[in-house]
Amino acid sequence: MSPHGTGGGPAPQHESAETGPSGVPGTGPETAESTPEPAPEPTPLLRPADGLPEVVRDAAGIERTVAALAAGSGPIAVDAERASGFRYSQRAYLVQLRRAGSGSALVDPVPLSGDLSGLAAAMDGPEWVLHAASQDLPCLAEAGLRPAVLFDTELAGRLAGLPRVGLGPLTERMLGLKLEKGHGAADWSRRPLPEDWLVYAALDVEVLVELRDVLADLLEEQGKLDWAREEFEAVRTAGPPPPRTDPWRRTSGIHKVRRPRALAAVRALWEARDTLAAERDVAPGRVLPDAAIIDAAVTNPADVRALSQLPVFRGRAQRRLESYWFAALRSAQALPDSELPRAAAATDGPPPVSRWADRDPVAAARLAAARAGLTELSEHWSIPVENLLQPDLMRRLCWSPPSDADVAGFLQAGGARNWQISLTTPVLEKALAARPA
Repeated sequence: MSPHGTGGGPAPQHESAETGPSGVPGTGPETAESTPEPAPEPTPLLRPADGLPEVVRDAAGIERTVAALAAGSGPIAVDAERASGFRYSQRAYLVQLRRAGSGSALVDPVPLSGDLSGLAAAMDGPEWVLHAASQDLPCLAEAGLRPAVLFDTELAGRLAGLPRVGLGPLTERMLGLKLEKGHGAADWSRRPLPEDWLVYAALDVEVLVELRDVLADLLEEQGKLDWAREEFEAVRTAGPPPPRTDPWRRTSGIHKVRRPRALAAVRALWEARDTLAAERDVAPGRVLPDAAIIDAAVTNPADVRALSQLPVFRGRAQRRLESYWFAALRSAQALPDSELPRAAAATDGPPPVSRWADRDPVAAARLAAARAGLTELSEHWSIPVENLLQPDLMRRLCWSPPSDADVAGFLQAGGARNWQISLTTPVLEKALAARPA
């Protein structure tokens, strides 16, 4: 049923002894008359059903994989492993695929120069099933792979109102299968890849299509499948995020730095570290920890010798770079006052919410009413508030409502999906009329 028709959309999910707030049978409260049997222990998944496939590392392997995928049917389960926390780049270091009738494939992009576009012909058209797709789509696109249709099991779990939406908990709850986790945060740029890592990677795609089918059925029962399709399409077509303004301001511990020239030192060290990390393809925190940047900026050492006495800079690795780091600090000290960073980052959005009551009490009342209304709507539909509407968009609306009172148009211009606009517009229109008590 369409959420935009005169029928007003699907019926909300109500908790009962038979169905809990998520609409999943058997999740409601126990009653004195009928105590349910304890849930059976999930079945551990320890090895791929078809055995561990040989890793594809050359053009001939790509051709075999293309032929296998073409011979299969239905959606293609897709996953990718990166080396976040170890490498500067976010490239894929392993890509996992599985399709009914095709089996699984583990593809190593490294010996293929990161180019997997040879797989595109077999993968262009069928629906891709990923978990938390927004994390993997950029590195897949970098390798030449882009989906035509997408199903995101993590996002599906959120919209279905399930309490835990990690792949492990979802698989256990919906399929009764237990995935052994443990290598997701590993250094996947390592070669050769250990066999137990490859088993872990193969098992991740082994469950995705079955999980997709169960979640799609649940969303259909809840009347939310069309909403989910809109969300999946928004994820699929989202471009790369715009570059952050002043990314150096995210340095951990920067709240300790108050003076503009010390902030300039943080910026200079951050930029010097970022340049070196990109050249070496090493995660920035492994080049120089944030704590060391803050320590040097606050201490303001007078010379290289004084810098080398600071805790992290005493180490052998940093002593080799002490002149490099001190040059960055010296460049900050040489800046004219007009080029020093401001204490707070410039923003085109509303001020921090904590200041609304003083700066604009009416806007603060609007925001409180909007939050209360969306919280009630969230509970009514068993959908997290942040999935009903992007919080930043709600704040912008409440701070500066449209002069023509066209709330739906404001939400659409801000990227809200049709189902979100349909659900939230009446609540937000009412909230915009709120006034301070």
